[in-house]
Amino acid sequence: MFRVGFGYDAHPLSPGRRCILCGVDVPSEIGPSGHSDADVPVHALIDALLGALALGDIGNYFPDSDDKWLDADSMYMLRLVYAAVQQQGYSLGNADITIVLEYPRLSAYIMEMRAALAKSLGSDENQISVKATTEEKMGFTGDGTGIKAYAVVLLSKDS
Repeated sequence: MFRVGFGYDAHPLSPGRRCILCGVDVPSEIGPSGHSDADVPVHALIDALLGALALGDIGNYFPDSDDKWLDADSMYMLRLVYAAVQQQGYSLGNADITIVLEYPRLSAYIMEMRAALAKSLGSDENQISVKATTEEKMGFTGDGTGIKAYAVVLLSKDS
């Protein structure tokens, strides 16, 4: 049996915040702001994993009202969620993530992002796709005030 999940996340960008994307610290004078480390593509991936099995969303597991998750490492959160997926008897077929951001440019970091995600999920890098795009100066991502990401996953039932 296969299950498909879709996730989305968006955060404002703020000066002086670290720009952590897919577990990689990308050099930049701006970064996503949020309760945790605000790793937007990982948050979208978490929601995709949870959605595939109808397990709720990231806010159910890591509420921003709980100081336990203040400045939390999103890759740690991802490992916790993937353990819940595995407890349901499923494993990752593949994940496809798109990051929408005007600046900084991410092409030099994509392979490192794929490797970091694969390590956290105990999968092969060829099961993880990370892409980056802009919105040609349109909207909150195009004007440089925000970042968003989309993720889709395919899970398969372990035999």
